[in-house]
Amino acid sequence: MSLYHKYRPKALESLRGNTELKSSLGKMLSVPETMPHCYLLHGQTGCGKTTVGRIIKNILEVADCDFREYNSADKRGIDEVRQIIKDSQYKPLQSMYTIYLIDECHKLTGDAQNAFLKILEDTPKHVIFILCTTEPEKLIKAIKNRCQQFQLKPLEDSEMKSLLKKVARKEGGKIDSEILDQIVKDSNGQSRDALQILEQVLNTEPNKQLEVAKQTAIVSSLSIDLCRALLTSTGWKKIAGILTGLKGQEAESIRRHVLGYAQAILLKEDNVKAGLVMEEFIEPFYHTGFPQLVFACYTVVKNS
Repeated sequence: MSLYHKYRPKALESLRGNTELKSSLGKMLSVPETMPHCYLLHGQTGCGKTTVGRIIKNILEVADCDFREYNSADKRGIDEVRQIIKDSQYKPLQSMYTIYLIDECHKLTGDAQNAFLKILEDTPKHVIFILCTTEPEKLIKAIKNRCQQFQLKPLEDSEMKSLLKKVARKEGGKIDSEILDQIVKDSNGQSRDALQILEQVLNTEPNKQLEVAKQTAIVSSLSIDLCRALLTSTGWKKIAGILTGLKGQEAESIRRHVLGYAQAILLKEDNVKAGLVMEEFIEPFYHTGFPQLVFACYTVVKNS
């Protein structure tokens, strides 16, 4: 079992950071008679949205058989939504509630989102919907208005370092402070990324741990080079060279670096090229991986 799954919080008290979210959500769930039945959890990849969804399940003591989890990247059409609406009319098997957690909900088609509105407007008392997304702006306004919204924020450096120390200690490993600082720097506040790096480090000989930790920094540096190249009049040959250096790395992580960089540029100025980059990098690369990264870069260059 990966460290991220092994140390996934099971209660609000165990969740690091997001103090306001924990307080507000805890108060809501403590009064079942008035608590909302529709929640929208949004934030960057790896920040704990589905973890919070499962914590809600635990607080409300919902059995596994009454907890349904869907990924809209795979099931995004109107037929899937109609099936959810149909199933939601049935009472839970063992619990007071049936929970539907819908991940990547922004991927639902326009027709599917409109169909989903009907059940959100009149949610059965025994049903709770938890919508998770990295891109809430892609949801129609009517859906967002019918949900209690919570934004999960990245961990502060001190919170992340404390988490890494605790996990390393429980795993029986000793990590130098310099290595911990490197992991904190490279994880960008995302606990999932940080624990994945830590796991690699713990499985490495002590004299090579810093080298492994720094490898992520190298990938980050190359990602920045790629961002700059895409936003300037750089030819395909140079960009292909940068991509060759990134081969074997996680394409989704690189996509997030590029997307964040382009977004920062666009917020500062009207930049057509930054907009083009965002258009090509807006969709996750989970299923298509590195080939999609290469094609997205190629499309940006050819359309510039």
